[in-house]
Amino acid sequence: LAAYFGGYRLTRSTWLLAAALCAALAIFLIVGNPAPGTIDAAATRWALPLGAVLTVTAVAAVLGAAPAHTTRLTPGVRATLLGTAGGLLYGVVAALTKHVTDLFADGPVAVLTSWQVWMLVVAGVGGYYLQQRAFQVGPLSASLPALTVGEPLGAMFLGVVVLGEYLQVDGVGVVLVAAAVLVMFITTIALSRAE
Repeated sequence: LAAYFGGYRLTRSTWLLAAALCAALAIFLIVGNPAPGTIDAAATRWALPLGAVLTVTAVAAVLGAAPAHTTRLTPGVRATLLGTAGGLLYGVVAALTKHVTDLFADGPVAVLTSWQVWMLVVAGVGGYYLQQRAFQVGPLSASLPALTVGEPLGAMFLGVVVLGEYLQVDGVGVVLVAAAVLVMFITTIALSRAE
């Protein structure tokens, strides 16, 4: 759609990357057979994993946002760090969204008194801010792939560790799923850079 509305033609390599990404996703879903975990977990179960994600996010954000002359990091590295930080916060948003949307059935008091709602808001706003900073400090080819890969990494980590999500796979299927994940990351980065 971006190519169509932007008035440019997609290259053959872009089509091949997109096809490889779709095939890898299909293999991951069919062979991995992901099993849903719980929608929510106790705050004590969230504490350590969420704290770890937020710590990594904060370190990446501070390093990426520091003035260039103090860190001696190139604009590309700074954009990558900020993009990763923004992506990880979007992963937190993804992990919390289902529970938060279910809270609306319980009424406004349940929504406004839930820590998950406020964490989702802070993570969403923070992710947006870091994304925009990443776009400003360096090339899009550095920030966009980091943002694109950071989100599913953060969401998968929290989904597995906190919410108990898992893949129903063994034997040769594990190798296929691992290869599919690798192909998804590589093609996502390549497509982000191509755009």
